Amino acid sequence: MQQQIKMFEHYLEYEKRSSQNTVASYVRDVRQFFEYLSSRDIRTFAQVSEDIATDYLKLLQNSDKAPSTITRAIASLKCFYNLLLQRNEVITNPLKNIVPPKVKRNAPEILSSKEVNLLLSQPKSVDPKGYRDRAMLEVLYATGMRVSELVTLNINDINLSSCFIRCSGSHKERIIPLYPACVRAVADYINYARSQLIQSPNETALFVNVNGKRMTRQGFWKIVKRYQETAGIEKDITPHTLRHSFAIHLLENGADIRAIQEMLGHVDISSTQFYSNIVNQRIREVYNKYHPRAN
Repeated sequence: MQQQIKMFEHYLEYEKRSSQNTVASYVRDVRQFFEYLSSRDIRTFAQVSEDIATDYLKLLQNSDKAPSTITRAIASLKCFYNLLLQRNEVITNPLKNIVPPKVKRNAPEILSSKEVNLLLSQPKSVDPKGYRDRAMLEVLYATGMRVSELVTLNINDINLSSCFIRCSGSHKERIIPLYPACVRAVADYINYARSQLIQSPNETALFVNVNGKRMTRQGFWKIVKRYQETAGIEKDITPHTLRHSFAIHLLENGADIRAIQEMLGHVDISSTQFYSNIVNQRIREVYNKYHPRAN
């Protein structure tokens, strides 16, 4: 069974090209399921019936796991069993008919255009870290990338002369345009700062930390929080806040939802329509508040 979990991890990384977060989460979900099966003396994944899978999910619910956690666990195990089916290691997927609980999605924190400009103006181009931080914030807002995609960018992923960046994200490679201010920020970082930060001329990472190694998600999270404080923005900002703001601002300015889906790297259009619903709700609230005959 451990061999099958290793095979699943390899499949996610090299065939599905899933993000590091997805790989870690899906593999962890399958390992936890394996531990449950072991506790019931079930020795192969092929022995699992729909009843056993349902019992496991009830156990998660009784352990006060969040609906989103249970939904992801179901997705992880369905994906795992589909792979086993493809490899003829099981004859059925015991989770095929299991419906995940409905997850209520809270509206994400969105920055106004003024707040974005304020945040992006915080890094000062007076030292290598300032150049780097400005470039990273500009790229994140210009592209709507996930932070995991931002930190895995390589120097050859960016084409400044043609004003685009190549993102090899969780599902498929996508090309995203860059606005002029972003291009200038990245060019300044590459020309004036990156060579002072890297330790080896063979370093491929576009963005590196003070040790000359590839920037981490945690490292960039701390950078964002620091600039939130210096900007005096009271909203709880994370790197993902700029991704949400990117999508909302494009929609509010009339961008096509399919184009936004492509830039965000969403496989399912429903993920992008979530932002559309937010925009529509905000319009409705403004209407109800300000139209003289709305009340």
